[in-house]
Amino acid sequence: MKTGSDHLAALRDGRIVYFQGAEAGDVTAHHAFRNAVASAAALYDFQAANAELMTVASPTSGGRVNRAWALPDSYEALVARRQAMEAWAGTHYGFMGRSPDHVASCLAGMAMAPEVFEAYDPARAAALLDYFAYARDNDLFLTYVIINPQADRSKATHAQADEYLTAGIVDEDSTGLTLRGAKMLATSSIMANEVFVSCIQPLGPGDEKYAVSLALPMNAPGLKLLSRKSYELAAPSVYDNPLASRFDENDAVIYFDDVKVPWDRVFVAGNTAMMLKQFHATPAHVLQNYQCQVRLAVKLRFLMGIARRIAEINGTIALPPVRETLGQLAAEAAMVDGLVHGMEAKGTVRNGYYIPDAHLLYSAQVLTQQLYTRIIASLRNLAGGGLIMLPSGVEDFANPEIARLIGKTQQSPTASSEERVRFFKLAWDAIGSEFASRHTQYEMFYAGASFVTKGHSFRTYDWAGAGAMVDRMLSSYPAPTLSALSGDAVTIPA
Repeated sequence: MKTGSDHLAALRDGRIVYFQGAEAGDVTAHHAFRNAVASAAALYDFQAANAELMTVASPTSGGRVNRAWALPDSYEALVARRQAMEAWAGTHYGFMGRSPDHVASCLAGMAMAPEVFEAYDPARAAALLDYFAYARDNDLFLTYVIINPQADRSKATHAQADEYLTAGIVDEDSTGLTLRGAKMLATSSIMANEVFVSCIQPLGPGDEKYAVSLALPMNAPGLKLLSRKSYELAAPSVYDNPLASRFDENDAVIYFDDVKVPWDRVFVAGNTAMMLKQFHATPAHVLQNYQCQVRLAVKLRFLMGIARRIAEINGTIALPPVRETLGQLAAEAAMVDGLVHGMEAKGTVRNGYYIPDAHLLYSAQVLTQQLYTRIIASLRNLAGGGLIMLPSGVEDFANPEIARLIGKTQQSPTASSEERVRFFKLAWDAIGSEFASRHTQYEMFYAGASFVTKGHSFRTYDWAGAGAMVDRMLSSYPAPTLSALSGDAVTIPA
């Protein structure tokens, strides 16, 4: 079974990561990434220590692999999958948005509907299924890049000033294709084994060279990661930034500098229609975003704990307006939890596999995009100035005079001065720091812009059933006739 040390060893693979003007080298040791990488490795140690909960036997190798690679064939199997995901998310409090079970869920959804790929190209379908088995049996940590660089959003992909701004096919031969250009948003790429490269945005005529789906190891020749700012690096200590210092999963742009991809790693090439079909004509999009909602439900439970502790430490828990706010927050968190359970209860069977209900999933996405910012604002209102009027750092406690003043100025009816400071440092890192701001942006847009998620909700709702109810009501009473009318004031429209 894969362990944390196995994962760390696999990351020392010579991958090219650019950070602050230079190559970062070994990401397991670099001071901008090492703690987050260690948190990713800890997922596999947790998995190994909780094998019955977290893993299943691979149907090909017999080895134990994460449940995200399993293809659920019943309601009970889907619930077991969710319980494993909840447990994993609990280790990072929901702050690692692209943990290994996310992209594994995406590929599992594609493997549930191989006929979609076979109708396009049997050879590419075989490549997908072979790769899925390989990734599963090695329990790989995959990230993905499925969004094109923003550039000029008013123009189609092929109409950008740089033909290869977006990663596209430069050349192909009997051995494979060559990829050039950029993709985003490679969240967790620093700590992943491989990357799934595709496009979830609509592509049109002229965009064929950008219509690719394939998988590559992170150390593939010519593959280059351009890391964003490291919040871990900016976190002076675990005490001052308990989340940012350990769970900054990082985001990056990937540039493919004429990367050669063998055909056994290519699942779609040059077919724009298949770009959306691979996600929406298979359970892939539903299964991957079901994982997101499971993780978010865990994260909201953590934020609920932050909310109540703020009120307790500030001595406001008994105030009616505060209890009203906490009650509203609790209802919103429970709604997300209920939607996750509803997706499972309303699931359907396809090809012998049990799939979460699509519309409840997309309903959750629409609502939580709006909800997360409101929850963060409510926690800020509960905390007030306590979030920012904190000692400059853990070092202040080492100075007796400063520590004495902290004791006089950081008071609470339920906590010592040190406990109060420690808690509000955590609360700030969860809802107010730069790390927290990135999470607000992530929760708002990881599923796409709001019009995208609302479009999914529109597409999957049972409009026919709702319309049938209206028709049944209309047919339950007669249309007006002269004999049915009474009273001189009634007229029949022309």
